[in-house]
Formats: sequence, C-alpha cells, structure tokens
Amino acid sequence: MTTPKRIAVDAMGGDEGIAVMLAGASRARRRFEGMEFILVGDEAQIRAGLEKHPNLTAASEIVHAAGVVAPDEKPSQAIRRAKTTSMGIAIDLVKKGRAGAAVSSGNTGALMAMAKLSLRTMPGIDRPALAALLPTLGENDTVMLDLGANTEVDKRNLVQFAVMGAAYARTALDLGNPRVALLNIGTEELKGTDNIREAAAELRAAKHLRLNFVGFVEGNKLSRGDVDVIVCDGFSGNIALKTIEGTARFVADLLKRAFTSSTRSKIGFLISRPATELLRHHLDPNNHNGAIFLGLNGIVVKSHGSANEIGVDTAIGFAAKMLRDDLNRRIAEDLGNFEATQRSAAKPMQETSSAA
Repeated sequence: MTTPKRIAVDAMGGDEGIAVMLAGASRARRRFEGMEFILVGDEAQIRAGLEKHPNLTAASEIVHAAGVVAPDEKPSQAIRRAKTTSMGIAIDLVKKGRAGAAVSSGNTGALMAMAKLSLRTMPGIDRPALAALLPTLGENDTVMLDLGANTEVDKRNLVQFAVMGAAYARTALDLGNPRVALLNIGTEELKGTDNIREAAAELRAAKHLRLNFVGFVEGNKLSRGDVDVIVCDGFSGNIALKTIEGTARFVADLLKRAFTSSTRSKIGFLISRPATELLRHHLDPNNHNGAIFLGLNGIVVKSHGSANEIGVDTAIGFAAKMLRDDLNRRIAEDLGNFEATQRSAAKPMQETSSAA
C-alpha cells in the first residue's frame, strides 16, 4: 500500500510524550510501503528518540518547533503562537503542500481553531465538522459527526455534514450507498427541533445524492449498526461520544472486577477468555483512534491524547488512507452535485413566480 504525500506528525502533542508518537509512526511505516514523515517538534528530542526506530529515520524529515500547545491552553492563545508550536507548524506544512496530512494528539480545541484558520473551509462548506468511526454490533463501524467542532448548527450545516459524512463513509468503510440518519429524540417525523426536521426534509428529497437517508436515530441505537452515518450538532455529538467511551470503560472494568472476585470467577475467566479478549479488542479506543476535521482544504487527523503506540499507528494509517483515496475530492464532487441540483430545482419555482 502506498501513500501519495508525506504525513506531518506533531511529535510533541499528546499525554504520553514523544516516545509514543515516534513508536506509533514507526509501526505505521512498517505497515505502509513508501510512507514518509515530517516530524515536528524539539529536534534534539526527536533525534534521540529516532535511535530506537531506524526504519523511521530513513523516511523522515525533522522540522524544529520550539513551542508546544498545552493541553489546557485556550484556542485563542494557541493561535497567536501557531508559527512557533509543533501543532501549528504541522498544519502549516499541509497548507504549503509539503505534507498531505497532519496528525496530532494535542489540544482538540486548539487543533480545530488552527486548522480552520490556516486551511480554510472547502467551497460550499460553511463549517467543518469533527468526524470519527465508532464500533458497532453491525458489519462495519459507524461514522458520527459533528463531535464537538460546532455547538450550534442550522439546517444547512446538518445537510452539509450529511453529505460529508456519506463521502467519508464511502472512503473509510468502502460503502457504495451509506445509510445516513440524524440523531434525534425520537424516530417520528414530527420529533426534534425545526433545524433537524427541515434538514431531514431536504435529505429525503435529495434522491440524487450518493447516500440513503433513513430518517432519525435515537441515542440508544448508536451502537446497533443499523445506520452507517449519524449526523448531529457538536454539542449533542460530543456528549454522546463521551457517554459511549465511558460506558465502554465501565463494561471493561465491571468484567475485570467480576472475573477477579473469587477463585470460581477466575476459572470462569480462563474458560471465557477468547470471548473476553474479542470484547476487549472491540472496546479498545486505540483500535478506533483517529477523528478527522471534514470540510477543510487539507487532511487533519486528531489522535486521542491518551493513545498508545497502537492508537497513534491507527490514526496515522487512517490519515494515509484518506489521502490515498482522495477524500476531499469526493466531498467536493458530492457537494457540487448537491448544489447544482438545488439550483436546478429552484429555477422553475423562480420562473413561475416571475410569470405570476
């Protein structure tokens, strides 16, 4: 598998430090033939860390950055230091075309603000959205967006999110006609806010889009696998995501406590270990790591701050796949198709109104 451009890695971002970022990049380098990197951060620390990863050394350029965005730093403050921080420089490398994508495990708010200011939104997109893949009981993961980039949205934003999410699902999940639903408090057509109902009406009428709009989905069905793309505002999406992550940790901790509570439980654990290992793998966030800011003129992937080297590898590999399959071109084509059809539909109505 090959990638068309280099990946800029914010080597200083994340809770686990530079060693984990380099180890994750090294794993990705072994999986993707021809992958190259621009490692951004403190040059002395990066060179020292590369001694453990000779395969990465040969495929990497180092760009020194004196500053690091703190986990609790306000986006407004981080933007002012963008030219000197590892996060800001990594994004700028995408803007200048030196890298095809940027990957960071750092401050989400700062990453969103810097990426939006530097790369700008694609034509036809009012606001970018944060999207990620969530594990389900179905045959494939589910795309969910927005997960926190926009706390308030209107009907137009939700429709754009649906178009972008469907293009993302076709790219990331290899789905020809992804099932798309809006997150709502019920499945009936009269439920929800005006924005949600109006967005649903537009999506139902947009038969030309490469998606299958199936209506609304409730919060208790997010992990069933009944839909491929779940669309919502960033406020609801972030709460839903944190709830899913917390529930996964709760289940894992509960099982661990149950299997260590007695000798009989320990024996039961040994018997059921294949099943529990499968569950652990499915719930491990490192195996689903990598959220993407859709709608920007460039690929920016957010790795979880607490990701281990497997998680970093997953996020980098995900960025490489989005580059290889030209995600932004697909989004642009779908948006162009949607807007052209909307204009065509509006023209007869305007002509009728003028004639009257």
